[in-house]
Amino acid sequence: MKRRVFAIGDLHLSGAVNKPMDVFGSQWIHHWDRIQEDWRKRVGQEDIVLIPGDISWAMKLEDAEPDLLSIGRLPGEKIMIRGNHDYWWSSLSRLRSILPPAVHVLQNDSFLLGGIAFCGTRGWIHPGTKDFGEHDVKIYKRELQRLKLSLDHADPSADSRIVLLHYPPFDEGGGITDAVRLLEQYQPSHVVYGHLHGEGTRDAFEGEYKGTRYHLVSCDHIGFCLKRIT
Repeated sequence: MKRRVFAIGDLHLSGAVNKPMDVFGSQWIHHWDRIQEDWRKRVGQEDIVLIPGDISWAMKLEDAEPDLLSIGRLPGEKIMIRGNHDYWWSSLSRLRSILPPAVHVLQNDSFLLGGIAFCGTRGWIHPGTKDFGEHDVKIYKRELQRLKLSLDHADPSADSRIVLLHYPPFDEGGGITDAVRLLEQYQPSHVVYGHLHGEGTRDAFEGEYKGTRYHLVSCDHIGFCLKRIT
């Protein structure tokens, strides 16, 4: 049986910290309960769920553990990357040592599952963005290198690649960036990303570009229901 792939990002869970999301609007009231209800209805144990960052508001790994366990109890295999708010994301070995079964994280590597090579990195804001400064140059270049490392790590026997990014690969106006040019070289079948909310989603690029389909999957943008990718 072919594994189905779903995606949902920017969960912003707060199982061990007092930071409810409804301060950002009534649409966020009980958002995790609603996501879990949809998840349990639609996802089977053999399916795959991608979570492209901003997973927990926790600042320390031990405080993020209740949120990771909550995700782990849901059906399917889960693959995650770090978002800009995931300050709890510590060393990779320490993080992987506490992950529940069927929860996998990507960092400078890839993960082969169901014939698909899953790759990804956080990404960063792009040059030309209003707030992009000299301090962003190093981070921007490092994230491009991490994306390349992950793509190069992918098993060549894979039937296809799917990439997780937290930051959008296109710029604020939907323009082509170094990240998009790099992705063109590897031609993944799908790219999922998050980070954007509210008005920020208005100009986000979604759809096909040069054979790759791009999906914005911030949970509020997709109505707090998982998006089917394949």
